[in-house]
Amino acid sequence: MNREYQSELWLPLPPEALFPFFSDAGNLEQITPPWLHFRVLTPKPIEMKEGALIDYRLKVHGLPMKWRTRINCWDPPHRFEDEQLRGPYRKWVHEHTFEERDGGTVVRDRVEYATPFDWLVHGILVRPDIERIFDYRTKALRKRFDEQDR
Repeated sequence: MNREYQSELWLPLPPEALFPFFSDAGNLEQITPPWLHFRVLTPKPIEMKEGALIDYRLKVHGLPMKWRTRINCWDPPHRFEDEQLRGPYRKWVHEHTFEERDGGTVVRDRVEYATPFDWLVHGILVRPDIERIFDYRTKALRKRFDEQDR
């Protein structure tokens, strides 16, 4: 079963000022919760473009795993999309969009995902984990960019 998660965040900078942060895969470590022990394995600098492959290491509920994504769409400073090729999900397609509004940018995340044993794990593990991860990400981005703007 395919699921969807969406989040939206307004930040006080134009897309051109925000996009470089999001286009650096190394910055994912700064906005990913520490309990995931997330690390980028691909040597830096990573040339972000359509077709780029990025490897990560993380722990989900204490279980170590590797994650590989491919950039499917690259349209700076408006949007990009990454897709899991290897990792814990049967499907994970994450679209990031940046829309100029009210003197800043609305950053939207839309994730289409599917998990093995959805009926068993989605409600008690997967969805709560995704919500916690994106809540952490929102707080980290607000802290970084709201403070930077002052």
